[in-house]
Amino acid sequence: MKSLTFAFTISHTMVDKQNILGIIPARFSSTRFPGKPLAMIRNKPMVQWVYEACSDRIDNLVVATDDERICQAVSGFGGQVMMTSPDHNSGTERCYEVYREFRKNKAWRGDLIINIQGDEPLIRGEQIDELIHCMAERDTDIVTLAKKLPRMVDPGDPGTVKVVTNKHMHALYFSRSPIPYYRGQGSGRAASYLQHTGIYGYKPEVLEEIMALPASELEKAEQLEQLRWLENGYSIGIQYTEYQNIGIDTPEDLKKLEKFLSLKD
Repeated sequence: MKSLTFAFTISHTMVDKQNILGIIPARFSSTRFPGKPLAMIRNKPMVQWVYEACSDRIDNLVVATDDERICQAVSGFGGQVMMTSPDHNSGTERCYEVYREFRKNKAWRGDLIINIQGDEPLIRGEQIDELIHCMAERDTDIVTLAKKLPRMVDPGDPGTVKVVTNKHMHALYFSRSPIPYYRGQGSGRAASYLQHTGIYGYKPEVLEEIMALPASELEKAEQLEQLRWLENGYSIGIQYTEYQNIGIDTPEDLKKLEKFLSLKD
């Protein structure tokens, strides 16, 4: 497959934003944190933080949800929202439904679909730029971001996904375990780990293809859907990012975020 050729510069003003469809999957029924997209952070729901951070980079930006409460909240702050099936098993499936609706009802024929995690309120617009740049410059099917694991983060934490790459910055493997294993260094706190940032860019034809793939054994073992794509031979380009994201999986994570924001003030 050939890489995309649309114009790009780190100054996002040169990006044809109409060629990009950004989707923020947001479900209410999280096992560890019910109602997470509506959790308030400094008087704004979490989903609004994510939406506003990306809205100046992407014209076609949509929150995809199966819950009327989230739908009303997004409409309330002026965001675009679409109700989707409650039967989806992943954010990618929810993105695919939105993509098909855009193709059918809005005749969208763009180059790139971006799946934006709705539980990372510190996402930066510059990270959207980085993702677009990676897809424009690399011969790859899917793109995502990674950063050096902060020293204060335990590499053994299964909630922090790690990734290893080849010399061309394509993913070799993603894991909840510390990878690579540094023999003789214990958990390897002094060693170099890459932390995966869960935002993806797909070519539309690739999204069509991966949606037809059955769940794989490695995916089932790690509960990481990107392993299904790797097992089936799709290339995932990794772009370094220097920006700090804080994923919110539990109420305790939200407290950590609030503490982090207070330290920045």
